[in-house]
Amino acid sequence: MPLRDLADPDQLPALDRRYAQGQPALGLGAGDPPPRILLLYGSLRERSYSRLCVEEAARLLRFFGCETRIFDPATLPLPDQYVGDDHPAVHELRELSMWSEGQVWCSPERHGQITGIMKLQIDHLPLSMGGMRPTQGRTLAVMQVSAGSQSFNSVNSLRVLGRWMRMVTIPNQSSVAKAFNEFDDAGRMKPSNYYDRIVDVMEELVRFTVLLRPHTAQLVDRYSERKDAGVPINAATDLSSIATSPQS
Repeated sequence: MPLRDLADPDQLPALDRRYAQGQPALGLGAGDPPPRILLLYGSLRERSYSRLCVEEAARLLRFFGCETRIFDPATLPLPDQYVGDDHPAVHELRELSMWSEGQVWCSPERHGQITGIMKLQIDHLPLSMGGMRPTQGRTLAVMQVSAGSQSFNSVNSLRVLGRWMRMVTIPNQSSVAKAFNEFDDAGRMKPSNYYDRIVDVMEELVRFTVLLRPHTAQLVDRYSERKDAGVPINAATDLSSIATSPQS
């Protein structure tokens, strides 16, 4: 199964718990069941900083009460390499996207852009799949790591892709410069402003996911899709007609 195990899932040495809210979405909506978050990263290196950032994000999300899954893209084929993309890793990625309510995408910046590994995963997520939509209406947080000075090229590209995939991309984002300086030998992120920003982003992702949870179906209800599916509006149950009717 192309899922990564999360080492030390409950260990947060860089987090100052005096300032951390265990339930950042409290009062915004139902927190049960736990928000389901899928995390994707964009490098296959043994010491992949985008993966290490995603793992730190997953630990934080667990602390905030979420259920997390990290997809391992190591066995993912190229698009169209298999007829109908019939490959176990592709099926797993799509099932995980369907399972998720929110997602985290983290890419290294390579040649001023996101990596091919990152784009490969998104390219395997169709807008529509058997009448189901694996990404539409889900929340999205974007992050990047850089080998040099701070840049925002990758997160900007991920935002474009998020819009294209009809996702609700949250306002906050994370960009970690000179990522090789930000992790210890065990692969854990050191306390820093970069780490604090990841905490901020994950807090915000949880809030938006819980806030939108009761309204997702309505937010993605589109005229063009109703028309294509041949599903007319039922006047007996359409409450919007009441709101727009002339007052007597």
